[in-house]
Amino acid sequence: MPHATQHAEFATAELDSALRGGPFHVALRAAIAARGLPLQRVQHHLSRHGVRVGVTSLSYWQQGARRPQRPESLRAVRALEEILQLPEESLIRLLAEADEEPAGRRPAGRSYRARLEASDVLDRLLAELDRPPGDGGVHTLGHHERIRIGPCRELAERESHHIVRAHHDGVDRSMAVHYGDPGCAPTRMAVHALENCRTGRVRTHHETGVLVAELLFDTRLRTGDTYLFRYGVEDGTAGVSREYVRGFGAAGGQYALQVHFDAAAVPVRCHRFTQHSPAAPRGGRHELPLSGRHRSVHLVEPRVRSGMLGIGWDWE
Repeated sequence: MPHATQHAEFATAELDSALRGGPFHVALRAAIAARGLPLQRVQHHLSRHGVRVGVTSLSYWQQGARRPQRPESLRAVRALEEILQLPEESLIRLLAEADEEPAGRRPAGRSYRARLEASDVLDRLLAELDRPPGDGGVHTLGHHERIRIGPCRELAERESHHIVRAHHDGVDRSMAVHYGDPGCAPTRMAVHALENCRTGRVRTHHETGVLVAELLFDTRLRTGDTYLFRYGVEDGTAGVSREYVRGFGAAGGQYALQVHFDAAAVPVRCHRFTQHSPAAPRGGRHELPLSGRHRSVHLVEPRVRSGMLGIGWDWE
């Protein structure tokens, strides 16, 4: 018995230390050990919370071989805090801290925590607009985005041109989602239906800077039909912009991103980057040439993969 008591005290002390200082995988492993739960039991408890995660994924998480990335995985982390009797936000906080790089190397943008909160808000706003689950009934064949940076270095405007194909009958709308830069005011933004659609209901969330707009098609699609539509979002409500990031939930068609800079706000350098998720480190970075007369940079991805893709720039 003394040995068992000493082991329990050691496990509790190790857990307390890991929750204070991390990293995430050490804290998760310590929490599972302190509760004496095999991974199969952890998986069972998660399923009772309505979250499906494989034993292999749980093993990878506690080894540090992978980190929770997808929305479903992040919901699992919140459920794990309850299952393992941990303080609320304790594991989520460690994931957020893991995403923070040293000052000077980390681009100024939304933090991991802010992106996680925005993801939760987006799910709620889409539910309010009755968006069907999944991809909304269409596959993306092509997506071209054009970003305009204004004279005060702000994200002034975004225009999106979509080419989609319906994979079931009755599709008659899409959802436009816009994430403003930190400090933006979504209620002051304007959505413009530019081609083959009209604006329906609009929802915003001030704290996370998320805007969601319903785009109503001019026709109801049948299975196999293709459709082109274009819309724009006037922003200009935040401060200095330093990057634009686009997230992709699944593999899809071609994606092109172009950033145009005002003559009064030309950056000194630009680069592209990739990121598996908000919780993952960035990679795939390389410099992009800035065109002289038109002051723009672009990237083209022939076939997008799940994850995040973006362009960043330095002002000095």
